[in-house]
Amino acid sequence: MAALRDRLAVPVLAFGGILMAVMQTVVVPLLPDLPRLTGASASAVSWMVTATLLSGAVLTPVLGRAGDMYGKRRVLLMALGLMTVGSLLCALTSDIGVLIAARALQGAAAAVVPLSISILRDELPPERTGSAVALMSSTVGIGAALGLPLAALVVQYANWHVMFWATTALGAVGLALAWWAVRESPVREPGRFDTLGAVGLAAGLICLLLGVSQGGTWGWGSPRILCLFVACVLIMTLWWIQQRRTERPLVDLKLAARPRVALPHIAALLTGFAFYGNSLVTAQLVQAPKETGYGLGLSIVATGLCLLPGGVTMLFLSPVSARISAARGPRVTLALGTAIIALGYVIRIMDSRDLWLIILGATVCAIGTTLAYSALPTLILRAVPAGQTASANGVNVLMRTIGQAVCSAAVAAVLVHHTSLVGGAPLPTLHGYLLAFAMAGTVALVACAAALSIPADPASRATRRTRGRTGAPRDEALEGA
Repeated sequence: MAALRDRLAVPVLAFGGILMAVMQTVVVPLLPDLPRLTGASASAVSWMVTATLLSGAVLTPVLGRAGDMYGKRRVLLMALGLMTVGSLLCALTSDIGVLIAARALQGAAAAVVPLSISILRDELPPERTGSAVALMSSTVGIGAALGLPLAALVVQYANWHVMFWATTALGAVGLALAWWAVRESPVREPGRFDTLGAVGLAAGLICLLLGVSQGGTWGWGSPRILCLFVACVLIMTLWWIQQRRTERPLVDLKLAARPRVALPHIAALLTGFAFYGNSLVTAQLVQAPKETGYGLGLSIVATGLCLLPGGVTMLFLSPVSARISAARGPRVTLALGTAIIALGYVIRIMDSRDLWLIILGATVCAIGTTLAYSALPTLILRAVPAGQTASANGVNVLMRTIGQAVCSAAVAAVLVHHTSLVGGAPLPTLHGYLLAFAMAGTVALVACAAALSIPADPASRATRRTRGRTGAPRDEALEGA
């Protein structure tokens, strides 16, 4: 029985990562109808997305640090439990206030991926760790690609509460499997939890992400947005000073400032921006009415199916990305992945009218995302001590989240400034979409440059030279950790 649990630990953790991504996307098909279903305004309904974004961004580094200190399995189970409780509350109510609070609880699931990656590093032998980490990193895209069409089908053919009952059941299964199959890691970093640092980081991130996500709605020059950005700068400055002076900080800034850690964090932010532009713009473009001259007028179900090949591709390519990292190093995998993302946007710019080319371009972007996202945690694992892997990967996931939030705001700003009247309603022009693709592709190239700037790991270089002389087959994805 113990051997069976060990064999199932990786797929169980991957299932948890897919669940996390599904939970984040299932509400998207509901957004147009939720004002009617809940009796709330459209702006209030939008908080069902914003609340998850904010809580996930805040809790990911905090829960990562707690996992390093108090036990990664324990905190993982807590995150999965909060996600499941949030889904259950959504299934039981139509009150918008409770729905927003429940979605905030679901945001805790964002910590599942960095906690799982840290557990994999602690528990698996080196020859299995690289491919397992790559699979875990790919679950974000896989879950998002699966969640959208499945949720759309439920919304189209059943009561919207059924969707949350289904996710509650899946969450309970994931929680039970994790409790049974995942062992507690013995690797800990004892000390006193930095509560003041956690509060400061939470306040700063809320100001930043709230300003970015609501800037288009409230107005970028409005007093509320300006006050949020000023407050973010002041709070994060004080937080930085506090972290430098604390003996056991929430985030080790000295470690984070090293090029082998800082550059992967920068690359994560840029890759998050480039990746999110693909699904965000593709979904809007194919649903645009045919009267625009470029739109395909697809339903939300058909839109999800357009993104599904990319999710399936991510599932099957994760072992390939691990082998590339083992042979050439994860920074090469990251650079290759971001370059492929840029290539995908080139395809999108060449032709965004034919459905097969739209699917091809989106799938190429997904291939690049698979390579990039699988390399990022490997780079972090190789650059930080074993006792800080969950918190460091939590920060890396946070940077991806910030990149996605900035991408959403930037794409919205581009499309708002490039509209035309179609049937009396203002809709984005094809030129606006092409500009958004060009912007995301350019960011992908900048991420590629950041990847190539990451210093090579001396230990891995020496190991590769040794392997070249001896021919010994070894998995080097985590050498030098």
